[in-house]
Amino acid sequence: MDILGESNYRYELKFLVKKNMAQILKKKLLLLMKTDSHSIDGHYYIRSLYFDDIYDTAYYEKIDGLAYREKYRFRYYNFDYSHIILELKGKMDNLSYKKQDLITTKEYDYIINREYDKIKIDNRHILEEFINKAKKNNLVPSVIVDYERDALTYDYEDVRITFDSNISSGRYNYDIFARDLKLYQVIGDDEIILEVKFNNKLPSILDNILKTVPMTRIAMSKFALCRELKEV
Repeated sequence: MDILGESNYRYELKFLVKKNMAQILKKKLLLLMKTDSHSIDGHYYIRSLYFDDIYDTAYYEKIDGLAYREKYRFRYYNFDYSHIILELKGKMDNLSYKKQDLITTKEYDYIINREYDKIKIDNRHILEEFINKAKKNNLVPSVIVDYERDALTYDYEDVRITFDSNISSGRYNYDIFARDLKLYQVIGDDEIILEVKFNNKLPSILDNILKTVPMTRIAMSKFALCRELKEV
C-alpha cells in the first residue's frame, strides 16, 4: 500500500477469473513475485467510501465509458483508523493514476457533516481540491465498497497483481467505520477480480504465466458494480 500515492499514469487491466483458477495462477506467480509487504498472512481487508455529486456524474461517466474520468474515495485497511486515506483516482482508458492525502477521523467527521471550515488544510493539495469540489459540486457519499485483497509485487516495471474477493456493497449505509455493516456481495462466491498494474510494459515472463489460466477481461469497476446494486 503506497500511502502517499503515485501521481504518474500506470497501466491497469482487470479480469474476472474463477477462484480455483486464481489459486493456480497465484501459485505460479509466487515463483517469481513477492507477497505485498503490508499484507497479513498474505492478504488484507479494504473498505472504501466513494463520493459523487447529486447527479451521479462519476458513476455515469464510468457507465458511459468516458475516456477520462476521476473520482474521490476515502479508504482504510484492516480496520486501522489511524491511516484514513483520501484518494483521487483518475482513469484514461487503460491508464490510471492515484493521488492521496492522509486525514484524521475527526477531519473525516467534519467532511461527512460538511463542516469544511473546521479543517486545517496545511499542504494537503488533494484534500484542498476535494473540499473545493465538494462545495462547488455538492459531493456526497455514494457507496461503500468492501473486499479482501491478495497482492503480489515484481520490481521490474513496478508490477502489482492483485486478487480481490468477497467484493460487497454497503448500500444505504455510509458509516465507513461500522463493524456490523450489512453487506451485499456483487460477484459470485467462486469469482475473483484480478487486477494487473505496471508502468510501461508487462514483463513477458509474467504475461506468459497469466495466459495459462482462462480469464475474462472486464471494464467494470468495483465502484460501479457496488453502485449498481444500490438501485436494486
